Amino acid sequence: MGLDVQFTFDCADPAALATFWAEALDYRVQGPPDGFDSWEAALTAFGVPPERHGDASAVVDPEGTGPRLFFQRVPEPKRGKNRVHLDVRAAPGLTGAARMAALETAADRLVALGATRVARHEPVPPLDAGHLVLADPEGNEFCLD
Repeated sequence: MGLDVQFTFDCADPAALATFWAEALDYRVQGPPDGFDSWEAALTAFGVPPERHGDASAVVDPEGTGPRLFFQRVPEPKRGKNRVHLDVRAAPGLTGAARMAALETAADRLVALGATRVARHEPVPPLDAGHLVLADPEGNEFCLD
């Protein structure tokens, strides 16, 4: 039996965070269910009050192979370091200076989308595989590796 995996983010602004991660991962914001032209129409038909229409969003891999990311509004702010985080594979197969240059290029793109830099970890032999730590617009840490 195959199981699908979804990663869920608690957040303050599901639409904004979904947009960031869609751009970051070359995903797309998930469209409304079949038979509906918009999420507003679908949520209204499902009886969701208008003030709750922005409580969730999701992004999906357009190829259908990667996991779905789901974003749900919660009232409390993020506190502390993530216990689980995403690794965004931005330099597979590269090592040393070439790896770090590729990671920096990817980081520049993500910072322009709203991420912040947290830390840079230099390559250390024998693996020679450094990485960068960033945070998404709501402070969720992730690694570029």
